[in-house]
Amino acid sequence: MSVLSVNKENFEQVTNTEKKVLLDFFATWCGPCRMVSPLVDQIAEENPQYVVGKINVDDEPELAQAFGVSSIPMLVVLQDGKVVSKSVGARPKAQILQMLEG
Repeated sequence: MSVLSVNKENFEQVTNTEKKVLLDFFATWCGPCRMVSPLVDQIAEENPQYVVGKINVDDEPELAQAFGVSSIPMLVVLQDGKVVSKSVGARPKAQILQMLEG
Protein backbone atom coordinates (compact mmCIF):
# COMPACT_ATOMS: atom_id res chain seq x y z
CA MET A 1 0.00 0.00 0.00
CA SER A 2 1.30 3.45 -0.78
CA VAL A 3 1.65 6.37 1.59
CA LEU A 4 -1.41 8.58 1.86
CA SER A 5 -1.20 12.34 1.91
CA VAL A 6 -3.27 13.27 4.94
CA ASN A 7 -5.07 16.59 5.42
CA LYS A 8 -7.92 17.82 7.57
CA GLU A 9 -10.45 16.91 4.85
CA ASN A 10 -9.46 13.21 4.66
CA PHE A 11 -8.11 12.70 8.21
CA GLU A 12 -11.22 10.94 9.56
CA GLN A 13 -11.45 8.70 6.50
CA VAL A 14 -7.77 7.70 6.76
CA THR A 15 -7.79 7.05 10.51
CA ASN A 16 -11.22 5.40 10.79
CA THR A 17 -9.93 1.86 10.28
CA GLU A 18 -9.38 -1.43 12.09
CA LYS A 19 -5.70 -1.28 11.08
CA LYS A 20 -2.95 0.49 12.99
CA VAL A 21 -2.15 3.88 11.47
CA LEU A 22 1.32 5.42 11.20
CA LEU A 23 1.34 9.20 10.73
CA ASP A 24 4.53 11.01 9.75
CA PHE A 25 4.41 14.72 10.63
CA PHE A 26 7.02 16.46 8.46
CA ALA A 27 8.03 19.60 6.59
CA THR A 28 9.77 19.79 3.21
CA TRP A 29 12.55 22.02 4.63
CA CYS A 30 13.37 19.61 7.50
CA GLY A 31 16.57 17.58 7.00
CA PRO A 32 15.78 14.80 9.49
CA CYS A 33 12.30 14.53 7.92
CA ARG A 34 13.92 13.85 4.54
CA MET A 35 15.92 11.04 6.17
CA VAL A 36 12.81 9.41 7.67
CA SER A 37 10.56 9.85 4.62
CA PRO A 38 11.99 7.00 2.48
CA LEU A 39 11.82 4.66 5.49
CA VAL A 40 8.14 5.48 5.96
CA ASP A 41 7.60 4.86 2.23
CA GLN A 42 9.28 1.43 2.52
CA ILE A 43 7.20 0.50 5.56
CA ALA A 44 4.02 1.41 3.67
CA GLU A 45 5.01 -0.69 0.66
CA GLU A 46 6.15 -3.71 2.68
CA ASN A 47 3.38 -3.75 5.31
CA PRO A 48 -0.15 -3.65 3.86
CA GLN A 49 -1.51 -4.48 7.32
CA TYR A 50 -0.88 -0.83 8.30
CA VAL A 51 -2.26 2.45 7.02
CA VAL A 52 0.57 4.94 6.52
CA GLY A 53 0.08 8.66 6.05
CA LYS A 54 2.17 11.80 5.89
CA ILE A 55 1.08 15.19 7.18
CA ASN A 56 2.91 18.34 6.09
CA VAL A 57 2.87 20.54 9.21
CA ASP A 58 3.18 23.71 7.12
CA ASP A 59 0.06 22.82 5.13
CA GLU A 60 -1.91 21.33 8.04
CA PRO A 61 -1.21 23.39 11.18
CA GLU A 62 -4.53 22.38 12.76
CA LEU A 63 -3.64 18.67 12.64
CA ALA A 64 -0.13 19.38 13.91
CA GLN A 65 -1.59 21.35 16.81
CA ALA A 66 -4.17 18.64 17.57
CA PHE A 67 -1.34 16.12 18.01
CA GLY A 68 0.88 18.52 19.97
CA VAL A 69 3.64 18.58 17.35
CA SER A 70 6.42 20.81 18.66
CA SER A 71 9.33 19.22 16.83
CA ILE A 72 9.60 17.24 13.61
CA PRO A 73 9.78 14.63 12.32
CA MET A 74 7.19 13.22 14.66
CA LEU A 75 5.78 9.75 14.16
CA VAL A 76 2.45 8.80 15.71
CA VAL A 77 0.85 5.36 15.81
CA LEU A 78 -2.93 5.23 16.19
CA GLN A 79 -5.07 2.23 17.01
CA ASP A 80 -8.86 2.54 17.13
CA GLY A 81 -8.41 6.31 16.73
CA LYS A 82 -6.24 6.63 19.85
CA VAL A 83 -2.54 7.45 20.09
CA VAL A 84 -0.66 4.34 21.23
CA SER A 85 2.88 5.48 20.44
CA LYS A 86 4.72 8.72 19.61
CA SER A 87 8.30 9.50 18.73
CA VAL A 88 10.12 12.70 17.83
CA GLY A 89 13.25 12.84 15.69
CA ALA A 90 14.76 10.61 13.05
CA ARG A 91 14.48 6.89 13.80
CA PRO A 92 15.86 3.84 12.00
CA LYS A 93 13.36 1.65 10.18
CA ALA A 94 13.59 -1.10 12.83
CA GLN A 95 12.50 1.32 15.59
CA ILE A 96 9.59 2.60 13.51
CA LEU A 97 8.44 -0.97 12.92
CA GLN A 98 8.76 -1.67 16.67
CA MET A 99 6.42 1.26 17.33
CA LEU A 100 3.84 -0.32 15.00
CA GLU A 101 4.26 -3.83 16.36
CA GLY A 102 4.29 -2.82 20.04
